[in-house]
Amino acid sequence: RENSSENILSSANRLLLCEGRLMLAESTRLLDVYLFLFDDFLLITKIKRNKKKYGGSDTSLIPVCPSLTPELQSFIREGGFCTVLDQPIPLDRLILKNVEPV
Repeated sequence: RENSSENILSSANRLLLCEGRLMLAESTRLLDVYLFLFDDFLLITKIKRNKKKYGGSDTSLIPVCPSLTPELQSFIREGGFCTVLDQPIPLDRLILKNVEPV
């Protein structure tokens, strides 16, 4: 949602604790998602692949933020990107449980 008074991702005090790729089971389908766990909320993004290739053949020249994981850097160089799937989930409203693999 657009909110002109505050950008929730712009806090200078926010720490990125962990990030990684997961498959999210959503009713009848599986979604390829990338999670960002900050010290105050969980952000779920949808992984999208750009069908167009960049103009040059050497994709290693595409600038990528060095603080991203190598997996995410590689994905971005291949033309992929992440879009926010839903509103961030505050950690004080989140319950995590271990489940057995099916």
